[in-house]
Amino acid sequence: MGSKTPNDHHRSPNGSSGSAATAILNPPKPAAASGLLYGATEGEDEDGDGGDDVDNDKNGADLKAGGQPCKEGKGKKRKSKKKSQKKAPGRQQTTPPRVALADLFQDSPYPEGEIAEYVTGNDNIRRTTAEEIRHLSVVDNMDADFLDDYRKAAEVHRQVRQYVRTIATPGISMSQLANEVEDGVRALTNHQGLEAGDALKAGMGFPTGLCLNNVAAHWTPNPGAKEVILQYDDVLKVDFGVHVNGRIVDSAFTVAFNPVYDNLLAAVKAATNTGLKEAGIDARMDHISESIQEVMESYEVELNRKIIPVKAVRNITGHNILRYKIHGDKQVPFAKTATTQRMEEGDVFAIETFGSTGKGYVRDDTGVYGYGRNEHASAAALHHVSAKSLLKTIDTNFGTLVFSRRYLERIGVKNYHLGMKSLISNGIVECYGPLVDIPGSYVAQFEHVSVP
Repeated sequence: MGSKTPNDHHRSPNGSSGSAATAILNPPKPAAASGLLYGATEGEDEDGDGGDDVDNDKNGADLKAGGQPCKEGKGKKRKSKKKSQKKAPGRQQTTPPRVALADLFQDSPYPEGEIAEYVTGNDNIRRTTAEEIRHLSVVDNMDADFLDDYRKAAEVHRQVRQYVRTIATPGISMSQLANEVEDGVRALTNHQGLEAGDALKAGMGFPTGLCLNNVAAHWTPNPGAKEVILQYDDVLKVDFGVHVNGRIVDSAFTVAFNPVYDNLLAAVKAATNTGLKEAGIDARMDHISESIQEVMESYEVELNRKIIPVKAVRNITGHNILRYKIHGDKQVPFAKTATTQRMEEGDVFAIETFGSTGKGYVRDDTGVYGYGRNEHASAAALHHVSAKSLLKTIDTNFGTLVFSRRYLERIGVKNYHLGMKSLISNGIVECYGPLVDIPGSYVAQFEHVSVP
């Protein structure tokens, strides 16, 4: 999977040629912020006449001193020429300046000062380091729509998961539950994803995960597979994502009906909440992971008259989220880990934890959860027409978002298995399967997104 980072937020790394970078960093200022504007105050037109409807100079020429009309114009009414109404400009500063700045800008942002590149005597030396450029590109991505998109996606997720909790009861099929989740997300984002490119505007961030018992992650119902029905003694993890303009909210919860699993769910929920409390700018991953594990493994579960300690799953982690890419390059472990990674401003993290009554270590199982496009892989080696056609469909409808077989068939794609096999063998598409602990064990999961 890859991230489509907007090119217009990229800063030039060339320290010797600052003009292009400065042009990007110094957008045109609003008229009201460019300095003092002469000859016009609020309520006046640009020519300073106050916007009168009648031409005063001409009317004055047609009147005698005594107020009588001139002979030339006797018996005729002179039509007054009305000036075209101009929209009053935004409030402008006076000379001398007397308009309060709060009134001048109101809801508009204050102008930025000039941002100058570092100056060095050697054109081959850069004062702005690669690390600074990387950090600035992340901060630049947090534009005016950043929080709005995330808040919208979060509210969609909240409303859908509240409904799903009411219907996730024994007897419901996994296919019905997945459809309820996905239909809700598409309805609330107002993007059904049936037209080309519509699913890239808003909708599902990845396929709905519905994992039972020892299946920890990455299981979803597939077309034609045997139907799975939720039972009273099952432990169900519901994990789904919502995206708006590629900004993904990833959240999960666990439901269980038999009270013997209450301590397992309590342990994982407390561990996730600990991770959320510890998260923040400059927070160290090794400290967060140690804190999470300490909380989770302080719980025990009694199953079949045996006391079983809750174990933190060691080989799954939380992760940062990039635009249109669910897994970034940073990890948030929930078992003590030696790492130098830290959280930074502009990062978006999925803080998730998994607790197990088994080994606390998962392995790949058979089956297919979903597919993800590798944006760095070249398609030059593709020869099959079916593979090329399928790749075009994937790029148009999903980009680097993870998708499932159900999503392909929903938009009318048929006979795609041979083409998909070719894409996977060439490394252009990655395939994801279920992750499971030992049979007879139970795994719980809780997850939320944090923006430090």
